[in-house]
Amino acid sequence: MAKSTSFVPPARPSSTPFPHFETRNPQISCLEEQESGLDVSGWDRASTEPIDGAPGSPPARHFEQLPTEVHEAILDHIFGYCVSATSRSTMRISSLTRGWSTALRHSRRRELTALALVNRVWRVLVQQRLFRHIKLKATLDSINNAMEFLVQQQHLSAYIKHIEIWFPVFQPTYGPLALTNTLTLPTVTTDGLTNATYTLPGNNCTLEQVFQFVAAALPETKVLTLEGGERRKAPRVVHFNMRNPGLAAEEEEDKQFLHLTSVRTLVTKGQWNLMRDRDDFRVIMKALPNLEEWQGSYSKPKSKSYITASDFLPLLPNHVTNLSLCMESDYRREGVMPAFYYKVAQKAHLCSSLAFVLPSLEHFAYTGRICHHAFDVASRLADPLTTKLKSVDITVKNCCRRAFSFHDSGSGIQDMAFIEAFEKLVLSAVRSMEKFKRLEYLRVRFVDLDSVLPPLNPFFLMQNGKCTGVWSEQIIAEMNRVRPETSFPGLSDTFGNIVYSKDGRMIIAPEPSRSRITSLKLSNYRSLATRITIQ
Repeated sequence: MAKSTSFVPPARPSSTPFPHFETRNPQISCLEEQESGLDVSGWDRASTEPIDGAPGSPPARHFEQLPTEVHEAILDHIFGYCVSATSRSTMRISSLTRGWSTALRHSRRRELTALALVNRVWRVLVQQRLFRHIKLKATLDSINNAMEFLVQQQHLSAYIKHIEIWFPVFQPTYGPLALTNTLTLPTVTTDGLTNATYTLPGNNCTLEQVFQFVAAALPETKVLTLEGGERRKAPRVVHFNMRNPGLAAEEEEDKQFLHLTSVRTLVTKGQWNLMRDRDDFRVIMKALPNLEEWQGSYSKPKSKSYITASDFLPLLPNHVTNLSLCMESDYRREGVMPAFYYKVAQKAHLCSSLAFVLPSLEHFAYTGRICHHAFDVASRLADPLTTKLKSVDITVKNCCRRAFSFHDSGSGIQDMAFIEAFEKLVLSAVRSMEKFKRLEYLRVRFVDLDSVLPPLNPFFLMQNGKCTGVWSEQIIAEMNRVRPETSFPGLSDTFGNIVYSKDGRMIIAPEPSRSRITSLKLSNYRSLATRITIQ
């Protein structure tokens, strides 16, 4: 039978998805119109040719016209992933001590700079990465050169989110004559070891000029890093220009820096050269009205560092919710308390100042000397209805003890006085959770890089409703009282893969378990205090 030519196919059901061609513009662009080279419809201004198929769709013949997310993914593979300078969503609680010094920063190498010439889209994306984090020398020449460059390239200022400025503490002296403020240091040259003469820098800018530069040239800065440097008898960073030497002291104290309203994070390295008294701290904090995070660190342990820090910490503004303070970072055990801390114990107690600021914080990280007094006082000052403390990360250098003998003031797993002080610190931190209702992460640890048994370095960790590390019956009882839902999985009465030989010596098993020791019973440290042989 001949096939009918009058057959009409049935209409397409209305329930069938996509009955017609997609007319939406799939081009997704986060760039401004004048920067991306695309008009509002997604078409390239330089091309009027329609793409084959799909009427109304923009052309996609050129690499430049791919979605911006594709270009971002390619550059992330080359540069590394960029994280927002203000977002903490990608930062785990356990990495609070990670400083901004490890943040993404790229040198202006020719290979990376040349990528900006690929096309107009890459020009913006590459420059955003190259200028995201820059580092400048705090000299007049360096600041003036940076200002001239940014005036000529004004669009680059918006890309700079993290500015790092370091102050030189010495410079080489040229000429046969040595000045009175010179310092002779051994230096390795092509001719061997020789003595090079250094002098105090004479071209450093003031901290006031640094704030003026950031306020004028970098309006989008979110992170400000100030590095004061370190050397023997290092000079203090000058805050203000002495325009009028005869100015009254009262008027001099009223001086202020320009306000940097965009800065959310302040990082101070070599802090002793930047802040040496309450006025230094007050002036810097007052110039940062929207500051949320402060990371401060000292280069070397000094008695003046602890004394001055305990003096100005109570002045910390309430809008600072994230505090990271590093007093000492050598991570070595002590045979006895160092001489400098005897001076500290007679004048100040930093734990009292830390207790004063704890109730107003959300995240707290600390490295240095601390004792149970910090949490005992903080618990009395805290209001459980208003406190927002969520995480605490403490690295103990030693436990400060008011009444101690010369032989019971050291640290380490073989010093039972230190272990007892460490237990009091953990117990006090656990007890404080009765007031700090929102605390969900707590880590207290002691790090000894010279330890003969590193797995036995004491630590306590509460995370995700589980506790690991040191324990005792009293710690478990207190935790059950303040957080009954928290558990202690894998409790052990021994040190795991640490066993004892027949003659009483402690040795490591020939085939230690790959998993780290997560249960450290505090009473077992008494066997180490007897100075038994460790193989």
